[in-house]
Amino acid sequence: MEFDINLLRSLATVVSFLMFIGIVAWAYSSRKSADFEQAARLPFEQD
Repeated sequence: MEFDINLLRSLATVVSFLMFIGIVAWAYSSRKSADFEQAARLPFEQD
C-alpha cells in the first residue's frame, strides 16, 4: 500500500467527521442535560 497526499487527506477527513459526530452526540446526550441547564442559568443568577 502506497501512501500519498490524497490518502492522508482522506484519512484526515474521516477522522474529523468522526470527531464531529462524537462531539454532537456528547452535546445532545441526556446525561449532560442537567449540566447544560445549570450553565444556561448562570447569567441570570443574583450575586
